[in-house]
Amino acid sequence: MQYSTQFEPAIRSSGRFLTLIFLVMLASWSPGLTPDSAWDNVDEEGAFIVYRRQSPIGEETYRIKSNEDGVIVTSLQGENERGRITGVDAELRLTKDLVPTYYYNRRLTSSDTINIFKMEIDDANMVSISEKHFDVITTKAPDIFFPLHSNIPAAMEMMLYHYYFKNNLKDGVPTLPRGEVTIQHKGTDDVVIKGKKITLDRYVVEGINWGGRTVWLDESKNLIALVKANTQIREMVRKGYEEALPVFIAGNVTEQMDALSTYTKDLKIEQAPITALVGGNVVDGLSEEIKEDMTLLIENGKIKSIGKKSEVEIPEGAKVIDVTGKTLIPGLWDMHAHSNQVQWAPAYLAGGVTTIRDNGNELEFATAFRDAIAEDGALGPDILLAGMTDGPGIKGNGVVRARSVKEAKEVVDLYHKNGYKQIKIYTSIQPEILKVLAEEAHRVGMTVTGHVPALVNSANLAVESGMDMLSHSNRILAVLFPDKEISELGAYYMAENEISDKMLNEAIAFYLKHGTVLDPTLGLGVIRSLPKGEKMETLEPDAGRMAYELFESKRFRSGVNEKRAAMSKQNIIKSAEVIGKFFKAGIPVVAGTDNFAPGFGHFLELETYQKYGHLSAFEALQTATIIPAKAMGMENETGTLEIGKEADIAILDKNPLMDITNLRTVSAVMTNGNYYESEPLWQAADFKAIRD
Repeated sequence: MQYSTQFEPAIRSSGRFLTLIFLVMLASWSPGLTPDSAWDNVDEEGAFIVYRRQSPIGEETYRIKSNEDGVIVTSLQGENERGRITGVDAELRLTKDLVPTYYYNRRLTSSDTINIFKMEIDDANMVSISEKHFDVITTKAPDIFFPLHSNIPAAMEMMLYHYYFKNNLKDGVPTLPRGEVTIQHKGTDDVVIKGKKITLDRYVVEGINWGGRTVWLDESKNLIALVKANTQIREMVRKGYEEALPVFIAGNVTEQMDALSTYTKDLKIEQAPITALVGGNVVDGLSEEIKEDMTLLIENGKIKSIGKKSEVEIPEGAKVIDVTGKTLIPGLWDMHAHSNQVQWAPAYLAGGVTTIRDNGNELEFATAFRDAIAEDGALGPDILLAGMTDGPGIKGNGVVRARSVKEAKEVVDLYHKNGYKQIKIYTSIQPEILKVLAEEAHRVGMTVTGHVPALVNSANLAVESGMDMLSHSNRILAVLFPDKEISELGAYYMAENEISDKMLNEAIAFYLKHGTVLDPTLGLGVIRSLPKGEKMETLEPDAGRMAYELFESKRFRSGVNEKRAAMSKQNIIKSAEVIGKFFKAGIPVVAGTDNFAPGFGHFLELETYQKYGHLSAFEALQTATIIPAKAMGMENETGTLEIGKEADIAILDKNPLMDITNLRTVSAVMTNGNYYESEPLWQAADFKAIRD
């Protein structure tokens, strides 16, 4: 689909910030190299526009120059991403045969320089590679290889493709420090650039980021555009091809849905009309009672009966699944997801998550993903959509902007027509526009969620302006300080202030009065307290099982210094304590991961509620089952295990009411009438299986 023309100025105006980038960027572009060109007389300059959710946020310029020793590729990328100005400086050296001999990539900020990746080959043909600040890997240089990490600049990625085609590497390119890149030709797309039709080849490339990225090359194998994900969708388009962005967006959706079809074909087996789960212990979500040795009959995706194994008659022809000794709980909800690619589908199900609220995504992909599952029976959790909406300026997020009353009404109409449940407010929305968005959303039966906008600067005022739900504890807990603006409080205001009973009671009364739903994303706060020099496994025990490319940057976070780590930990502990008191007072609290990790992020979130929020395991479980179902008006359909409700069921090897960490023992899941074992799902998503 196409956005209405009122969004076009957002695309044009957001490009103006490029002059703010602290690196001087080149802007010229020459046609590029042909695969048959000699690499001994090359001097090419070019540029790629960097987009985040289809909004331009920066530019990468590059130069390819040959000398007597080989070919040198330099790249400089500058971004202003929601007001955060960063750069990436990289250099790649190759022989005239395009064999890589040296590569470095470093991230530049206003305060420091971080070495992300470095590869060198010595005189003994030994290659050494360092990633971030961790161990150096040294090995004999293979005959065929390419240095690779998930955030490789576009210019270096283009050289990977030249290397691939020059050497006719149809079986793929081995990469260092691990893995292999495969390149599959998927078809051609015609784009019209300044009135001229140009045919580009579309490929799906796997092995760089989690899953695949969609890539377009011209007839000379020069990179023209790519759409990639991991934890967010980004597009990179060669300067001069910007008007073809809708073609690239549509092509990526096509390839993503094709990948989802493959997952469905490989993992979804034919289901019997009636399935019997026999012998399990049931935690129905209504009480802490554990009902032992039970049988559930599921017919056409709904729970038909629940009873003692000895009392339930199993119809002839039913599929019987023995779950003796296992614990059955309601399928989990992730209420703060950003599922930017279809690999989230098997990974979510593997972790027992059967429903997600996507809290901001690209409309074309999000609606296609949702509809493939809901209407076409594709594998994946049920998806509810909240439409990302932001205001003017360079700090805005995404291409959908509401900068006037007229645009606010158009935004609500856009999302409502596309079946969205909510409007997601981001930080640049102006106060008067927030009220219009809320009024229009409520008028058509939608609710409003998201951030407290910067200009609103008050959790109280955001709620009074019509927001039904608030995200992130640092904004939610500002309600404790109604006489202060959020910007005055500081990053660690919970750690730095005493919270009196009066403050707490007034905050509770305010949220209860307005029926506000809280989405605190506490697990994300835990992750952000990682001390410098430590690996993610110190906070997330299953981090080593994650698909490597997905969390390359998160597993190898640089972390924060000792003082900040201590303050962050104290801040999140006090935040969790107050959120726990909010919960016990009756304020709806829903569990959400904000894109940390499918499955594991959810486990960490609920563990944090119990460990620091002092909730019981059952109370923590409610934040991911019946409470979000009620918040989204679906409590009569799902959220508990009751007769007549959807058979959204997570099957665990151990009882989570005995220990909340037992959520990590999910071994199977049922959703939409389909039964899946977890291990094949994890493996399909390139995660290591729990039994490894």
